[in-house]
Amino acid sequence: MAHVSYSKLFHALRCIPQSIDSRFACKLGRVQLQPICCRHLIRFKSLGAADKGLHEKQRQHMARGLPKQKPITGVKKVIVVASGKGGVGKSTTAVNLALGLMANDPSISVGLLDADVYGPSVPKMMNLKGNPELTDNNLMRPLVNFGVPCMSMGFLVEDVAPIVWRGLMVMSAIEKLLRQVDWGRLDYLVVDMPPGTGDVQLSITQNIPIAGAVIVSTPQDIALLDARRGAEMFRKVNVPVLGLVQNMSVFQCPKCNHQTHIFGTDGARELAATLGVEVLGDIPLHLNIRETSDRGRPVVVSSPDSPEAEAYKKVAASVVQRLEDSSS
Repeated sequence: MAHVSYSKLFHALRCIPQSIDSRFACKLGRVQLQPICCRHLIRFKSLGAADKGLHEKQRQHMARGLPKQKPITGVKKVIVVASGKGGVGKSTTAVNLALGLMANDPSISVGLLDADVYGPSVPKMMNLKGNPELTDNNLMRPLVNFGVPCMSMGFLVEDVAPIVWRGLMVMSAIEKLLRQVDWGRLDYLVVDMPPGTGDVQLSITQNIPIAGAVIVSTPQDIALLDARRGAEMFRKVNVPVLGLVQNMSVFQCPKCNHQTHIFGTDGARELAATLGVEVLGDIPLHLNIRETSDRGRPVVVSSPDSPEAEAYKKVAASVVQRLEDSSS
């Protein structure tokens, strides 16, 4: 009997009318189907077992090709801040989250890694300039402001220089930012991820163990679609989704205090319920957040008692609580 796949033979057998005596042969193309007997059924089973064995070998081969996760030296927990699309306040949230963690507990040490190679924002928001110095071990020393050591591709290129790189060069840059930085001892490393679900996200999640992901989105339907893609991506690579941050949730008029939901109402809460995760907090659309970020003095340090700063510190507290819950 010719060697064909089990599915083709099974389909051919189903097409044989029951009225036809099984003693007759049936031809389908160049394959001759002979009387059905136990010998043929055994052969069909053997073909199915061979397919399963081949799939298992392919799976093992793919697993060998994946990079092995290796912790960053000196870093206890890595928290990634991500979004499905740009323009939703992800970098502002990452910066104020790092500062909020330290504001809630001054005894801990927190670092900030800007992994957005094409559009680094941390140097501007943290008011940092200059090139990192090198240690005796040829590792880069992070630049520090407000007590937070920071590393960004923005420290290695000119302010207005476009980064026009292909995937392999970006992967090499990410590897250097992960492995060739002397972070010292950190309780938390907050990673400002680039928007989307591309090479950088996969490279980071496959190379280092990540304690959890924070997804940032506005309540707008279009932003929520991409936020869901981002959350599902982390789940596929076995990274816990700590929760969603609903950014720009409401605008309050500075003159009359009237509140307007410019981007919609509670869209992130509905998405969180769908995904089965928590909303870590709501951040208002406020002029103070934008101005302090542009000046390089984030709201958590420049206006620590303001409602806006309290909102970020609440998010930081929720993140720590979720990490403790997931590790217990």
